[in-house]
Amino acid sequence: MKWTKKKKRLKPRKHDTKRMMKRFFFLLVIAVAGKEGLAQQDSLTVEEAVAYALRNNYDIQLSRQDSAVAAINYLYRNAGFYPRLNGNGTYLANNNNQRQTLADGSEKERKGIKSNSLTASINLNWTVFDGFRMFLLRNQLDIAVEQGNLVVKSAVINTVANVVTTYYDIVRQQQQLRNVEEQMQLASDRLKLAQYKFDIGVGIKPDVLQAKIDFNNSKAAQLNQLALIDQRRQTLNELMNTAPSVNYKVSDTIPVRSDLVLAALLSNLSTPDLQLTRANIKAAELNVRLVKAQRYPTVSLISAYNFSRTSNNQVINQFSPLFNLNKGFNYGITATVPILNNFTVRQQIRQAELTVRYHELQYESQTSLLNTNLINSFRSYEAQRQVVETLDSSVGLARENLFIERERYRLGKTTFIELRQAEENVSTTITNLINARYNLKAAETELLRLRGDLVR
Repeated sequence: MKWTKKKKRLKPRKHDTKRMMKRFFFLLVIAVAGKEGLAQQDSLTVEEAVAYALRNNYDIQLSRQDSAVAAINYLYRNAGFYPRLNGNGTYLANNNNQRQTLADGSEKERKGIKSNSLTASINLNWTVFDGFRMFLLRNQLDIAVEQGNLVVKSAVINTVANVVTTYYDIVRQQQQLRNVEEQMQLASDRLKLAQYKFDIGVGIKPDVLQAKIDFNNSKAAQLNQLALIDQRRQTLNELMNTAPSVNYKVSDTIPVRSDLVLAALLSNLSTPDLQLTRANIKAAELNVRLVKAQRYPTVSLISAYNFSRTSNNQVINQFSPLFNLNKGFNYGITATVPILNNFTVRQQIRQAELTVRYHELQYESQTSLLNTNLINSFRSYEAQRQVVETLDSSVGLARENLFIERERYRLGKTTFIELRQAEENVSTTITNLINARYNLKAAETELLRLRGDLVR
């Protein structure tokens, strides 16, 4: 189904921080926005139902939250290239009693020796080489944003499919309600005819009783149908995340497409689920390179500024300072070279390569399953389309037969049972046609959902 208003794809571009910032705030606003309920209105189109669901559906909101997290991480994708700068500070106060015995046998003792010390430092550590891990991690964030977009799109497509099928299920049940009400009216007319014929002495009592039973059964079917319609409405309200008390009218027809071709449906398959699996393969391949990067040395530049001050009110040793101050810079370079780590890296590489193969097999499996589902859904679509074409003419024939049987019964040319059978034939044919149209619409929606073409 094509919508007139297309949503912009929020696909990040490399080195475009402003674009990603706008995208993040857009997702954040949608994620935390309150519900916008559906107001009481006379009618609700399927496009409006889809619009409400896209704005309020919980599954979509949760998917957008995950995508917003990926967008936040992407904003800081270059942070791994920056140095780390930490500041430390300590103030310490002491009040001690000291006693010393020297080598010459003399003793010294002081009580209440008070001192305080202040130390502070600023430390810089800048990793300049880590086996290209920082570049690989940044690429992983690119893939994470892509995965977030695909998860949101998949949730949107599935929600739209559920809304469309539920909406037209309500339409189907309302059409069936009209069919039931028509049968109730036919049963009422048949009851009047049977009662009239019984009153003038050309009818029998069982015909009157059976007509009353049929009328009561139609009335019960009407009540059950009304309850079923209300249940379907509540399901649609849940998908749109609106209040259960909201009342509206839906369309009275089920439009279908007749231009779907199997070859076109099977060509150029690129659904969000397949794209997500391909993104998982790319992420797994990057993870292999990340593990291999552990074999390379890590080189870092280090620097620090240190400040230390100590003050004593008295000392027990005359050679100890009452005041000490030390401050200055230091700088250097460190390198860590992996030599032997019990073959841990080799084990991790093999596991990462198996993960890549797993996602590749998953992609092949999904592609095969998607083709199978498309073929099966298209066969159902074709079968239901032919059923609709056949039953369209059958309804006219059944109505014509009912008119003839009613006139014959009025003239005493046919029996009550034959008239009742003609009415049931009309009801059955209409019910089959209604269900066939809905099944055709459901098959069409499923084909577009599998293709990912419900939302462009």
